[in-house]
Amino acid sequence: MKKYFPKSAKIALILVYLVIVAGALVRMTGSGMGCPDWPKCFGYYIPPTQEKELRYTIGKEYSKGQVIIKDESLLVAKDDFTAPTNFESSHWEKYTQHDYAIFNPFHTWVEYLNRLVGALAGIACLIALFFSLGYWKENKKLVFFNLIICFLMGFQAWLGKTVVDSVLNPYKITTHMLAALLIVAVQLYVIYAVQEKQKTKSLDTEFKWVLLITLGLTILQVIFGTQVRESVDTVVEAGLPKEVWLQNPKGGFYTHRSFSILVVCANAFLFWRNRKLELGFTKMNWVIGLLCIEILSGIAMYYINFPFGSQTIHIVMATLLFGLQFYLVLENFKKTHNNTRL
Repeated sequence: MKKYFPKSAKIALILVYLVIVAGALVRMTGSGMGCPDWPKCFGYYIPPTQEKELRYTIGKEYSKGQVIIKDESLLVAKDDFTAPTNFESSHWEKYTQHDYAIFNPFHTWVEYLNRLVGALAGIACLIALFFSLGYWKENKKLVFFNLIICFLMGFQAWLGKTVVDSVLNPYKITTHMLAALLIVAVQLYVIYAVQEKQKTKSLDTEFKWVLLITLGLTILQVIFGTQVRESVDTVVEAGLPKEVWLQNPKGGFYTHRSFSILVVCANAFLFWRNRKLELGFTKMNWVIGLLCIEILSGIAMYYINFPFGSQTIHIVMATLLFGLQFYLVLENFKKTHNNTRL
């Protein structure tokens, strides 16, 4: 069991990131309400592909919980029955979580695939928890943190339900994103905890604390970014063209843009100090690379009117940047500080 844990934990982390990618695609395509109920999709484990499947059909066998669209409302079957010639309301009850009743097959399947990847990530986390039991005698804390990951995945799934029930409430979307970052952080911690001892890197007190501050700045920048995205979503829902999405930006857009300068400066300092003192943190090269892509995607959204994929790239790069920075923090705050520079 023990020898399989590192690989299972890494697979779980990859799948968690795939969930983030899928979630970004959902936001980019406006598919958040593609499945208006949860955990099923229009009452099905495998969603419909045509609108006629959601219309009342005489002679069709309905199962309890299945959904139809009637008079621009969602109705849920109260029991198992075969549809009679005349519609009988006694078999149905109105879906009460919200009044959204639109079927778009593309949006439905984008959202469904997002949920499917989320389910696979949850299963992967459970498998990693099982293999972590091999460390029970020597490191009970590792098992405990894997248990926390599974709890957080369940909490994240519940948050997904509340997002749908609230018809994409902006604050719940932000909480959903922050919960994903927390899962990534704990996953990285358990992966780092079982890594084989590597060549000891030189540690520098100033680098260490600036790195921790920079990680905090990244988290704040993600929060500011989700607020900007919320304001953009409001404009998009109004049916306005891309050219005006950021014409009169709200939601802290200028704070987000100005704050990015501070984030760039902090990371540039870390990159410079790592090179100057030869600390050996090669991941700083990746951090700078991700930061460049993040900035370019942000510029593209503002000056080229949200080219296809730019929003997804922007979100995914931010989460990858957070992950790399957090792993660097783990490397700098390890218990054994050999060759420490003061």
